[in-house]
Amino acid sequence: MTHKIKPHKLRFSIVIPAYNEADYIAATLKSLKKLTYDGSYEVIVVDNNSTDNTATIAAKHGAIVVTEKRPGVCFARQSGTQAAKGEIIVSTDADTTYDPEWLTHIDDEFNKYPDTAAVAGPCRYMGGPVWGRAYARLLFGLVAAVYVIVGRTFYVSATNIAFRKNLFDGYDTNLPQGGDELDLIRRLKKKGPVRFNNNNPTFTSSRRLERGFVYNFIVSWLIFYILEYNLNRLFGRPILGASPSFRTSVSHRKYNLIRLVVVCLIAVMLLIDRHRILHMISNAVNLQ
Repeated sequence: MTHKIKPHKLRFSIVIPAYNEADYIAATLKSLKKLTYDGSYEVIVVDNNSTDNTATIAAKHGAIVVTEKRPGVCFARQSGTQAAKGEIIVSTDADTTYDPEWLTHIDDEFNKYPDTAAVAGPCRYMGGPVWGRAYARLLFGLVAAVYVIVGRTFYVSATNIAFRKNLFDGYDTNLPQGGDELDLIRRLKKKGPVRFNNNNPTFTSSRRLERGFVYNFIVSWLIFYILEYNLNRLFGRPILGASPSFRTSVSHRKYNLIRLVVVCLIAVMLLIDRHRILHMISNAVNLQ
């Protein structure tokens, strides 16, 4: 999907990773077609081993389809970014819709502040439990408040961030989901201001909240977001594997639960071994 392309360099590349998103991708692409932005942009859908007709639907709606066989959202976003021709990469998701002025507001921020490395906005969950909608409001309300007070953006959502391609040297594909948010903002802040516009949200499916608060807090957030991200950075390679998909059957969920217990035990063992190794090194240095 390419709009109003001019001879000069494309302004925006909207990159959307997708794994089995046949139920959502059409609505996402239709929403992007309604954008009022009058500059040039392209839409890239990265098919990350889908077993449904995600790629076919994306192509039917005019998107540029890129295939990435290596599983993982960082691999997918990296492939989409490499294929992108735009000056500015816009990261978003395949189960998300947008206000018609969304891209215009992003462009306004970059034009108003030429030193900007990235522009981010909040995510709003559509439907789902009340706690989930309240959580998103509170989280991004806090991000906005801190940004207003100290001028720093401490968190971004990968479903709503745009950054200058020439300031980013690529995603760390050793990192899991979360690396496309935590590591991205960590590195971009070294290149320039990351601005936050709390009045320019994206609207995302609440399916990730359907397994309840306890599952989302312990499994999705503590283990596969915080613990896995830091373990992978610490050891420089994937440790726990990909987080459980939101689109799995009951049998697969049972398998994921067993896998979860196993990888947690492995993670604890690795941390203990790491501690012992550091302790041994410390003792050896002290003896010299």
